[in-house]
Amino acid sequence: MRYQFSQKIDSLQPSAIREILKATADPSVISFAAGNPAPEAFPVEAVRKITHEILEEYPILALQYSVTEGYQPLRDRLVHLVKERYGIGRDFDQILVVSGAQQGICLAAHCLLDDGDKVISENPSFIGSLNAFRSFRSQLVGVEMGPDGIDTEKLEQALKTNPNTKFIYTIPNFQNPTGITMSLEKRKEVYRLALQYGVLILEDNPYGELRFAGDDVPTIKSMDTEGIVIYCGSFSKVLSPGLRVGYVVAPKEIIAKMTVAKQSSDVHTTILSQMICERFLAEYDFDAHIAGLREIYRKKSSLMIRQIDQNFHPAVTHTNPEGGLFLWCTLPKGSDMLAFCKAAVDRGVAMVPGSAFLTDDHGTSESVRLNFSTPTDAQIVDGISRLGDLTKKMF
Repeated sequence: MRYQFSQKIDSLQPSAIREILKATADPSVISFAAGNPAPEAFPVEAVRKITHEILEEYPILALQYSVTEGYQPLRDRLVHLVKERYGIGRDFDQILVVSGAQQGICLAAHCLLDDGDKVISENPSFIGSLNAFRSFRSQLVGVEMGPDGIDTEKLEQALKTNPNTKFIYTIPNFQNPTGITMSLEKRKEVYRLALQYGVLILEDNPYGELRFAGDDVPTIKSMDTEGIVIYCGSFSKVLSPGLRVGYVVAPKEIIAKMTVAKQSSDVHTTILSQMICERFLAEYDFDAHIAGLREIYRKKSSLMIRQIDQNFHPAVTHTNPEGGLFLWCTLPKGSDMLAFCKAAVDRGVAMVPGSAFLTDDHGTSESVRLNFSTPTDAQIVDGISRLGDLTKKMF
């Protein structure tokens, strides 16, 4: 039988990241391609204890259907958390618990995008979000990144020439894939431009707690006096991605529509997972836990950068992230990045080609994304050494 898929899904290609991860099934391959938290970052014993207590005390509550908006004790705790830590939450805002920040992004797209609508995004950007926007048949408009975030002059030009833009998508903190942090000045300017041109901002902040250098920068949502910012947060990078718990803070009218959309998707986020997150926040020292994560990633990032500086051809440049899980390496101008990635896999090292993150899915890139959170220290040293030899042979 010949299957006829919807136009919304037929044009989508498999995630390049997921395809590359297939190569990492071979235990001899060193993977810099994933975006997973470090194995040592998981609070396994705490989650084990909490889960046992919940199933002893509230088994039916944890296993039964529940309300779409989320487990109320977790929502209450999140209201205080985002207010105290990020300055987020005004009278017009509400919180929706979602199945990971990815679902929050998809629900926002579902509620806001019609065929042919424009989404302005940093270029490069997170492939999962870009594909979500593509699946609703929107048109992506990419704006180049500078060392301190999106180029705001080019952003204004994009807003002028694309009057049917619905929202600006941004990852201001330790951006995926580049690791770049948007400066405070640019955050203020992005908000000003969105207000001037009457578009929303979708602020994605899954890595915000993972700052291991520099000073915190206020979220764009904390500046939102007019109800134009949709903020997505997540427990995936600070507690466990497998729990699939994220949250959206947005104006009540938007949350109401996203709630309806979620009801047609998964009814509600797993209640047991929500209860685990709530009890972890209530009974454990969250600040101490975050401090431990930051130290893990500070050491791993420093090790990878040090090895790159010692081993790579000097013509290869890289970002110096202040947090998060990734850094961005750019090969010499005119390099064949895909050939470099293929040669790396042949040498037992996997990474993600920069072209996977472009708003133009036919575009070309001379960069690659490297992840430092997942590999062990020994794998970082060995893998970067192999890549270093390759850079010296190819460039």
